[in-house]
Amino acid sequence: HLYTVEQNDAEELVARAARNIEQLLRKRSAALEKLASAAEVFQMEHGWKDEFEDDEIAYYNAKDNLDANETEGRKCRIRPDFKEDLLFKRLTDHNHTAVHIPTDIYDGSTIVLNELNWTKALEDVFKKNREDDPTLLWQIFGSATGLARYYPASPWMDARKTPSKIDLYDVRRRPWYIQGAASPKDMLILVDASGSVSGLTLKLIRTSVSEMLETLSDDDYVNVVYFNTRVKKTACFDHLVQANVRNKKLLQDAVQNITAKGITNYTKGFEFAFEQLSATNVSRANCNKIIMLFTDGGEERAQSILEKYNADKKVRIFTFSVGQHNYDKGPIQWMACSNKGVLHQSYFYEIPSIGAIRINTQEYLDVLGRPMVLADKQAKQVQWTNVYLDALELGLVITGTLPVFNRTKTIDDRNGEHQNQLILGVMGIDVSLDDIKKLTPRFTIGPNGYYFAIDPNGYVLLHPNLQPKNPKFQEPVTLDFLDAELENDIKVEIRTNMIDGEIGERTIHTLVKTQDERYIDRGIRTYTWAPVNGTDYSLALVLPKYSEHFIQAKLGEDIKQVTCDFSLGQVLSVFYRNVSLVNRLILDAGLTAELVKLWKEETVAGEEWTENPETYESSFYKRTLDNEIYIFTAPSFNTEARESASESGILVSKAVDLIIDEVTLKPAVVGVKLNVSFWMNSFINATLKLNCKDEICGCLRNDKHVDCVLLDDGGFLIMSNQELYISLIGQFFGEVDPVLMINLVNTSLYSFNKTYDYQSVCDPEKDNKAAAGPRSVYVPTIADFLSIGWWASSAAWSILQQLLFGLLFPNLLQEVESADEEIPDAMFKESCITEQTQYFFDNDERSYSGVLDCGNCSRMYRAEKLPNTNLVFLITDAKATCLSCDPRPLRQAEQPLFAQLKVQIHVTWLRILDTAKDQTCVLTTTRMKMILIVEEGPA
Repeated sequence: HLYTVEQNDAEELVARAARNIEQLLRKRSAALEKLASAAEVFQMEHGWKDEFEDDEIAYYNAKDNLDANETEGRKCRIRPDFKEDLLFKRLTDHNHTAVHIPTDIYDGSTIVLNELNWTKALEDVFKKNREDDPTLLWQIFGSATGLARYYPASPWMDARKTPSKIDLYDVRRRPWYIQGAASPKDMLILVDASGSVSGLTLKLIRTSVSEMLETLSDDDYVNVVYFNTRVKKTACFDHLVQANVRNKKLLQDAVQNITAKGITNYTKGFEFAFEQLSATNVSRANCNKIIMLFTDGGEERAQSILEKYNADKKVRIFTFSVGQHNYDKGPIQWMACSNKGVLHQSYFYEIPSIGAIRINTQEYLDVLGRPMVLADKQAKQVQWTNVYLDALELGLVITGTLPVFNRTKTIDDRNGEHQNQLILGVMGIDVSLDDIKKLTPRFTIGPNGYYFAIDPNGYVLLHPNLQPKNPKFQEPVTLDFLDAELENDIKVEIRTNMIDGEIGERTIHTLVKTQDERYIDRGIRTYTWAPVNGTDYSLALVLPKYSEHFIQAKLGEDIKQVTCDFSLGQVLSVFYRNVSLVNRLILDAGLTAELVKLWKEETVAGEEWTENPETYESSFYKRTLDNEIYIFTAPSFNTEARESASESGILVSKAVDLIIDEVTLKPAVVGVKLNVSFWMNSFINATLKLNCKDEICGCLRNDKHVDCVLLDDGGFLIMSNQELYISLIGQFFGEVDPVLMINLVNTSLYSFNKTYDYQSVCDPEKDNKAAAGPRSVYVPTIADFLSIGWWASSAAWSILQQLLFGLLFPNLLQEVESADEEIPDAMFKESCITEQTQYFFDNDERSYSGVLDCGNCSRMYRAEKLPNTNLVFLITDAKATCLSCDPRPLRQAEQPLFAQLKVQIHVTWLRILDTAKDQTCVLTTTRMKMILIVEEGPA
C-alpha cells in the first residue's frame, strides 16, 4: 500500500510535546543558574574604585553608531565585527557583549563604571553557555542601576529596519525585570486631593501615579483612591484588583480625572487604605502590603490611626512629597520612618519636578527585594514571564529570570557586620515562542487541530489566536484562554483544570470563529491536556473529529515514478530532512497527478489565485473542513478597491470525505472560482419565468421593482440582479440594506454572536475640540508645553532627546528627520478592546417571509435557504421603492468597544487564589480564575 491510516493518540502527543517543552526550559534554566551564580561571585570579588583611567574600561555601547564613527576618539569603546545572524535575524558579534545604558543615566558615573568593570567577566560565562547550547537566544543581565549587558553583541537600533527609533528603554521597566526583582505585593495608592495640590502639583501626582502603576506585574494587586475630607475611588474598583494590563490602563485613565478641593484628612485616607489591605473576602497577593501616599505635605501625622492599624508594622508606607512648596515635610517623613523605615533609609521620596518621577517611582523595588535576599535559596527559583514583544526584534518571547543578590558584607556602627540586603539586578534568558511551537508538530493533526498552553493566570503561552497587533514592546501580551476562544461553560472548567495542573480530556460542541473573523461555525472538538512538569504551564491539544486519524504515506517505487520534476535531495533539504513530511508531499503529488491531466483537457478560464496557498493558514480551507456542504466565499470587501471582488470571483469549495477501514477522513478540499459576470447571467436566467403576465417574472437585470440577492451564512453579499450591487460583493449586507438585514435577524434567519479582541490597536482618542487633519511630524502646542502630563509622555521624551542630539550631533539629527516618514503608522496607535459581530444560521428552518413597515411605505420579502450550500436566496421589493425608514448601517466589522457603546462600563475581576503551602511569601505561586463582569450603566 502507498499509505496507511494511523490514529492521533492525543494523550501521547500532548505528553510528548510537554516533555519536549520541559526539557527546553530546563536547559535554559540551567544556563540561567550558572549566570546568576557567577554574577554574584564576580561582584563579591570585585574591588570598588572611586576613579578610573580613561582607557581602563573597554566596552561596546549598543547605542553607538559605528557607521557614523561615533567611537572615534573614545579609547574605551569596542568596535564589534557584526555579521548577519539567521538565529537572531539581525547583525550580531558572538565575540563580544553589548551594553545599554538608559538615556537619562550618565555613563561616566562612578557607579556605572564599577558595574561595567565587574560585569565584563560575565562575557566568558555567556560564551560558555552558547558553546553548551548553540540555540540559546539573548542572555542578559539587568542591573538595579539601569545598566544592561547582553550577549551576543548587537546594535540596539538596526538602522536598516528602524532608522528613526527613539530609545526610551530602561531595563528596570521591562516586564521580565519587574517580575524577577521583587516579590508579589498588595499596593494601595493614596492620593491627596485637597485644594492645596491643585495646578502643577496635581499634574505631577497624576503622572507619578501612572508611572508607579507601570512598575507592577500580574503577580501584584492594586487600587488607587483619592481623599480630602472624604475618600473616593478613582475607578470602579471596590477593592484591590490584579495589576494586569487592562486594569492598570483603567486606573491610569481614571487618575487623570482626579480634581483637587477641600482640606486634607490623612486619618480618613489611611483608615480606608488599611481596610482595603486587610479585606479577606477578595483575592490578593498575600505577600508584601504597601501604602503609597502622594501628597504635597501637611501638619497631620495620623499617628493614632497608624498605631491602631499598623502596630505590628506589617504594612510598609512609602510617602512622596510632590511639587515645589514650603510645607513642612516632617509629618510625612515621620509616617515613612515609623513604618518599617529608619531616618537615614526611610521610604520617603521627593518629586519636585517631572525629571524626578521615573527614578523615584521605581526605587521602592529595591526595598521589596530585601526579603528575597534574606530568603536566599528559597528565592532562587527560575520564574518565567508572560509573553511579551522582544525589544531586539526576536518577536514574541518569554524570559526566564533569576534575581542576583549582593553577597558582600556591610559594616556600620549600629549593627556591626551584617549581610547586605540589596539586589544587584536580574539575570534573564529569552525563549522564543517560535522555538516552543517547533516542539508541537502539527502536520498530522490537520489545519483545524492545534496546541495551546496557558500559565497559572490563564494567559495563553501558545495559541493560534495569540496575534497581538500592537508593535510597542512596553506591554506584556496577556490574552486569557477564554478571550482567545469563544467561551462556554465547559471551557471554563477546562481552564480551571489546566491551572490546577490536572490531566484530562473533554469532547465538546462549540462555536468556532474563522481565521478571517467573519464567520462562526459549529464544530466538535476534543480537548486533551496535561501539565508541563517543572514549570507552571499546562499544555493542551485540540482536535476536530475528522482529525483523530491521519494518512501515513509510505514511500515506494510506484510513487517515486510521479516525482520526475523533483530532486529528492532538494526536497529533503527544504524540509530539514523530515522524512515523514517528504513522504506526504510525494504521496500528494502522485494522487493529484490525474487532476492535473483533467485540468489540461478541460477548457477553463484561468483566474489568478488570491487565497493563501498555505492550507494551514487559509481561512476558506479550514472553514470548509468544518462543514458538510458547499461553501461559497466572496473576497473581503475593500471600500478603496470595489472592483476587486467582482474581478477575483466567488470561491466555491467542498471538503473531500474519504472512508478508509471504516474511518472517516477529510484529507483535502476541492473548489472552483466562479466568474461574477458569467454567474450573474446564469443567476438571472435561472429565476426567469416563461409566459408570465402581470406578475413578477423573475429577477430581471436592474429591475426597478424587485431586488434579488444571494447572501452567505455570515450575511455577506454574494450575488444580485442589480448591477449596482455587483461592486459591493463581499460587503456585509447590513451596510447595503440595513432595514432588511435587521428584519432577517429579528425573524431568526440570522443569529449573531459578539466577540471581543483584547489584542487590538486603535487610533488615540481625539480631542473633540480639535479639528481633523493629516498627521505629519508631531509639533507640540503651547498647551502641551504647559501640561505636565505631556512632559511625561513618549512624545516629550522623543523631542527632548532629539533636541539634545541636535545640539551635540546636528548631522545625525538631519538623518533622523529624513527617515521620519519611515516610522509605521502602527507605532502611533494604542492598545484597545474592539467588538465584532459574527452572524450565522442557527436553526434548520428553510423558508422566511415578512414585511418591512416604514410608515408611509412597506416592502415585502421572502427568503429561502438553498440546500447543501451556505446560501440564502432573497427576493424583496426594491430598496429604492421605500427609503423612508433607512436607519444607520448595521456594522459587522470590528469597532472600538468604548467608542461604540457610549455607556458607562463597570468592570470587576473576580479571582480565586490558591497559594502553594510549601513555598515562602517570596515565591508564592498563584493559581487563579478570572471573570470579566461588564455592566452597562447610564451613559
